[in-house]
Amino acid sequence: MDHSFVICAYKESRYLEECIKSLKEQVEESVVLMVTSTPNAYISGLAEQYDIPLYINEGESGITQDWNFGYSKAKTKYITIAHQDDIYCRTYSRTVLQRLRSNPDALIAFTDYGELRGQQTVESNINLIIKRILLSPLKVKEFRKVNSIKHRVLSLGNPICCPAVTFNSELLPEQVFANHFRSNEDWEAWEKIARREGSFEYIPEVQMYHRIHEESETSAIIGDNSRSKEDYEMFIKFWPELIAKGLTKLYSLSEKSNQL
Repeated sequence: MDHSFVICAYKESRYLEECIKSLKEQVEESVVLMVTSTPNAYISGLAEQYDIPLYINEGESGITQDWNFGYSKAKTKYITIAHQDDIYCRTYSRTVLQRLRSNPDALIAFTDYGELRGQQTVESNINLIIKRILLSPLKVKEFRKVNSIKHRVLSLGNPICCPAVTFNSELLPEQVFANHFRSNEDWEAWEKIARREGSFEYIPEVQMYHRIHEESETSAIIGDNSRSKEDYEMFIKFWPELIAKGLTKLYSLSEKSNQL
């Protein structure tokens, strides 16, 4: 197998088992492993129940540290960092791997996604529609490897859902994420990756669902207004100061949809 799902488990998420099941039920089998910096009986019990190798991050902990640690434990060419609260459609791995195998210079491949809000699945709302519009240039095959277009796709916000991404580890650094942001660590990573030669393979099909709930780190960051500072720091990478400030204000309105 040339693909791994790495589950980053934290504390005792009541959604973890649902995530595990969605990975174990893929129509194309992948390696599944789990990492945590908060070891406990709940996580180790699920790992044992589903026969998943569990690795403990005994170094510095945090979102990016755990993601990089998990990334380092996967030994396959293609790697997906699965967030413990999310679920994947049964065809996710087959869909992204078909695209990656047919485009050997692809840096990342990622699918469209929906949201989980309580017991409801949401496939379309204002936030999702805006992200699909931002990503629309990447529907054109010839545009996917043009650095300026990859860069501009990211210039009005972060339209790429982190857990929907599969990385080509052979074309990327050993550490994909920088320990810098609390929330925009993925947006920062995409901006850096976009500078490399190779394509961003966007697949406009919903193949996973990202959970929105009050316990998530994103909701907590939005709640204490840290997100706006990070958003400005990202926008200034693409725009002059005045435009960056305006975009930060507009972006903060869309982020309210990440709260219940």
